Amino acid sequence: MNRRLALLVLPLLLAVAGCTADKAGDEPAPRPAAAERPSPFRDCATLGTAPTAAVTPGSGTKTPGTTAPAGGQALPELTLSCFTGGAPVALRSVAGPAVINVWASWCPPCRKELPAFQRLSQRTTGQLQVVGVNSRDSRSGAQSIGEDFGVRFPILVDQGEALQRELKRNAIPLTLFVDADGRIRHIDATGALDDAQLAKLVRQHLGLTVPA
Repeated sequence: MNRRLALLVLPLLLAVAGCTADKAGDEPAPRPAAAERPSPFRDCATLGTAPTAAVTPGSGTKTPGTTAPAGGQALPELTLSCFTGGAPVALRSVAGPAVINVWASWCPPCRKELPAFQRLSQRTTGQLQVVGVNSRDSRSGAQSIGEDFGVRFPILVDQGEALQRELKRNAIPLTLFVDADGRIRHIDATGALDDAQLAKLVRQHLGLTVPA
């Protein structure tokens, strides 16, 4: 009797096992690890080359709640790695005018403003360099943000928060507006910036008009 019962139950077990295998086979393939995916960001090879287009002088009033160093200060003497690899980049070799945005994937206001920086990069091609500094972040987190938000400008990596320490700033996002002489004309730490705010700050502190 037991043998007969076993013979009846066995086909049912095999059928169930087959359904489970078929279902697993229909599931989408897992996303490859970040290290196996191409970087969404541009490489850093051109950061030492100054933008070619002429600038249009601008004017304006300082935005409340921000700090503009008197006369500007030189970028810190730091060397950071590039997200895409290659030779490390001396921060002072970044040719201005430039906007340098310090961000991390775990920082909500950073994620909110990154698309605006990408649009700024596209609108000011040849006039302005937009550079990201990824701070205290995982490679997978940074890469996923770049992929999901369409961020393509070059990214430097600062896992030890060396830039923030040099600038005596703790919070991010942090945005530096650097003139053609490599001097920091303005440091913004007011929170997530949008397109209009970025255009205003670029005009005020770098003398550039951002195309609409």
